[in-house]
Amino acid sequence: MGSVRKPVIVRKFSRDWLAGYALANFGREMPELEILDLSGKVLSIGWEQVKWVCFVRDFSGSSDQANPERLLQKRFAVRPRTPGLWLRMTLNDGEELEGLAANDRSLVEGSGLLLTPPDTRSNTQRIYVPRTAIQTLQVVSLIGAAASKHAGMSGKPQDQPGLFPGDLDTA
Repeated sequence: MGSVRKPVIVRKFSRDWLAGYALANFGREMPELEILDLSGKVLSIGWEQVKWVCFVRDFSGSSDQANPERLLQKRFAVRPRTPGLWLRMTLNDGEELEGLAANDRSLVEGSGLLLTPPDTRSNTQRIYVPRTAIQTLQVVSLIGAAASKHAGMSGKPQDQPGLFPGDLDTA
């Protein structure tokens, strides 16, 4: 059974950050982000201040003040192999970020995007970017579309239509 609160590092546009625990479904229609910090205080942060929320494996790297989420790669070096939409976005402060998003209704609904980062072996497992933090959004590629294309085809092949339907073979 999963935990109700997940370890996160919240990066603000003011360049400071917070480490703590957030509810697993925090992005859905909540007016602000609620974090239980490491000292046990409940903090509320307005979404307009939040740059991104990184779901992390642990807080051991949070001693690094410059990059506590240990998000070293923000762009894919090669084409990803995991199915989804490869997105490239520019945030309100000009920083660029790439990630894989699920190809479902969450792209057009909800208050933000949940992305898989370029380096899944790092401390950051997922990144939640609020819609208010995104300046531009570009779909780079749809990964894994070939498998779903064949699944929708019927099993019976159709007869090939004749080139000249009025022309009969009279030999």
